[in-house]
Amino acid sequence: MRKPLSVSELPDPPNLSPVAEPAIRVTDLGHRFDQKWVLREITLDIAPGEIVTVLGGSGGGKTTFLRCVGGLLNPTEGDITIMGDSLRRNPDRLRSHTGFVFQYSALFDSMTVEENVLFGIRRQRKLRDKEGKELATQLLADVGLHDVLHRLPSELSGGMRKRVGLARALAIEPQVLLFDEPTSGLDPVTAYTIDRLITETRDRTGATSLVVTHDVGSVARFADRVLFFAQGEVAFWGSASEFQVSDDPQVRAFLEPGRYVPVVESQA
Repeated sequence: MRKPLSVSELPDPPNLSPVAEPAIRVTDLGHRFDQKWVLREITLDIAPGEIVTVLGGSGGGKTTFLRCVGGLLNPTEGDITIMGDSLRRNPDRLRSHTGFVFQYSALFDSMTVEENVLFGIRRQRKLRDKEGKELATQLLADVGLHDVLHRLPSELSGGMRKRVGLARALAIEPQVLLFDEPTSGLDPVTAYTIDRLITETRDRTGATSLVVTHDVGSVARFADRVLFFAQGEVAFWGSASEFQVSDDPQVRAFLEPGRYVPVVESQA
């Protein structure tokens, strides 16, 4: 199999202007667990307001990359800056720019929906209690949940919990939103609703978004650019339209597994 190219070897995506003031700048990023490298030599810029879909097979490095960008992991090598603040020099300020929407929402089970959203507001913004509650109500209305303030997470569907997680992430007015498998485990209609919310949130707030997913359909629905990982390196970095027609064998195997992955027949 052809060795994945590093980002520095890849051409700039067509029809996209160079990033003068990137929202996210990743420089020579590498990370390992014990002696196993899971990310290697990643360098790229992401423009303000872009939605980047992060794809790749299991174990390819995409979730580790997202956690490094969000400041949840301290990378072994390299640096990340968000809105000019460096993870190495000022990790707290970097995290203050970033909202994280977790795969399983990570809501507090003992708190109501309103209290979950207020948790983020109280930690990051100095608002009076009345103002905080008004903001929580507005954020929940923005994601279509104006009537569930006093419910517990256990009383919500999977899609509703995802939307509460997004409302909580938006409470700190992030300039960057990170989504970890936002449609995992959801039915197609609910998944489409979440995809639409990602686009609507970008259009309303101007936030830059990184979306880790296994859902190839998301590329057509909302991606401006695609970052594709294979074995901890970048195999593709370019526009969504280029990704769909890429002849890279690892990309094609991901897009058309039936044609490129051998089928093991039962011996029974």
